[in-house]
Amino acid sequence: MKLASLREGRDGRLVVVDRALNQYTDAAGIASSLQQALDNWSTAEPRLRELAAALESGQVVTSAFDPALCSSPLPRAYQWADGSAYVNHMELVRKARGAEMPDSFWHEPLMYQGGSDSFLGPREAILLGDESWGIDFEAEVAVVTDDVPMGVSAADAVSHIKLLMLVNDVSLRNLIPGELGKGFGFFHSKPSSAFSPVAVTPDALGAAWDGHKLYLPLRAALNGELVGEPNAGVDMTFDFPQLIAHAARTRPLCTGTIIGSGTVSNVDRSRGSCCLAEVRMLEILERGVASTPFLRFGDRVQIAMADADSRDIFGEIDQTLERAEF
Repeated sequence: MKLASLREGRDGRLVVVDRALNQYTDAAGIASSLQQALDNWSTAEPRLRELAAALESGQVVTSAFDPALCSSPLPRAYQWADGSAYVNHMELVRKARGAEMPDSFWHEPLMYQGGSDSFLGPREAILLGDESWGIDFEAEVAVVTDDVPMGVSAADAVSHIKLLMLVNDVSLRNLIPGELGKGFGFFHSKPSSAFSPVAVTPDALGAAWDGHKLYLPLRAALNGELVGEPNAGVDMTFDFPQLIAHAARTRPLCTGTIIGSGTVSNVDRSRGSCCLAEVRMLEILERGVASTPFLRFGDRVQIAMADADSRDIFGEIDQTLERAEF
């Protein structure tokens, strides 16, 4: 099942989208928003599945699906926590600047709590004030949970994953060192993230989803040129249930919590990269200097994932970087 939120009000209008991402039908009779559906998932999910089946069989009124009319599936969320599950990516970051890799990085996930009150739509421009901030995209996979109890085990966390999405976790690389140097984490360096046009239930992913990882290539392109398409299920040191358990170690998680994977990265560098920082790190290690610039105003970022038959799953995140006017 595939769900989207059309831009309407602060929380969007819930619609069900067909598997081919061509048509949608309104779901307001079941839930006005995706958050409302998640809050009442035990009763809403079966009704949404019935509606999805009717959509596929042509038994309901439909409209053409246009991702440009969508907000992120959750335009705002109670929580957005982003992990760094691909530790080889972190190892590369540190190696490029001559820093040792703490052994703890391989045994406990890194995670930060990001702003979740103003997500960008999948076709909405990235508005920022200064190219010198080191503007970067990060292509990721994310899951959406129901209520997760504090102290949940990774084994039990599997059942709390209700939806999956793609993410562009925008990062301001040149602001990060100063913020981390203060010892209090990200704030200015992590502006609004964007999510894919649709969120999908785990069963819609077939054999590519094993309850823990999504084994499909995640494609990231810049100005129409492929940057990378590493496989999201490969070299993921901490899977999604482990990330959920880590997030819930000292607090419960509310329904609608979004947990991100961090930048997808493979040890096999022939698959390319899902962020410019990694591209630059590899250049430094190979030639001693980075030649690829960070994003510039007018640049276009595209992030998508296709199934084994090359069919688009989530719809494409397609954003341009534009200068914000203050």
